[in-house]
Amino acid sequence: MSTLLEVDGVSVSFDGFRAINNLSIQIGEPELRAVIGPNGAGKTTFMDIITGKTKPDEGRITWGDRNISLLGMSESEIAMEGIGRKFQKPTVFEDQTVRENLAMALRNPRGPFAVLFYKKTREGAARIEEIADEIGLSDSLTRKSGELSHGQKQWLEIGMLLAQDPRLLLVDEPAAGMTTAERELTTDLLKRAAETRAVVVVEHDMEFVRRLDCKVTVLHEGSVLAEGSLDHVTADQTVIDVYLGRS
Repeated sequence: MSTLLEVDGVSVSFDGFRAINNLSIQIGEPELRAVIGPNGAGKTTFMDIITGKTKPDEGRITWGDRNISLLGMSESEIAMEGIGRKFQKPTVFEDQTVRENLAMALRNPRGPFAVLFYKKTREGAARIEEIADEIGLSDSLTRKSGELSHGQKQWLEIGMLLAQDPRLLLVDEPAAGMTTAERELTTDLLKRAAETRAVVVVEHDMEFVRRLDCKVTVLHEGSVLAEGSLDHVTADQTVIDVYLGRS
């Protein structure tokens, strides 16, 4: 497994508060990684830095086979490099059908004008069917997205990101608000996606993380506190003290 993303010695302060403190993380390709930690640990800021939303004060972020720096790049340039992000609240076009949402996302090459010049092709139609099957929405292609359940909207948004064929997919708390059955399908979906790309999941739900069955990074006060299997990190006394021991 080769290194796709390397975050090295990154720090960020907001009004004197150090949200990220000398953070170093490596993500491989392909890989599934879970990131956990207490509120305020820096999980969201970590994703903001990778996607260019927040610029770090110091450190390096190196990406891809050419070892390019993400630091001088805009959010759209980083997205075009193949980094996709799914926020906690699903953002789908509710008045459009599931098929139309996927068609809009199926832009190749990536870029703001590709959507405007999207033409229906046989390959595109086949890819939409394939993604719909992968996200469990084959029977809902003609439904308006606003009619979907919360969990189905989450799957559609993941499908829209997969349509852009990212090399790294950042997913923020996908289990929030889902039923048990929806959670199970979501873990299966993320595990399948991680067979061919890097997928980083920020999550609070420990049962969900256990089902992901992957390497876990624990953040605390903007740094890596522990890393390893879920059993390894949850047996770590420091992790218990600062995170798991909190009621």
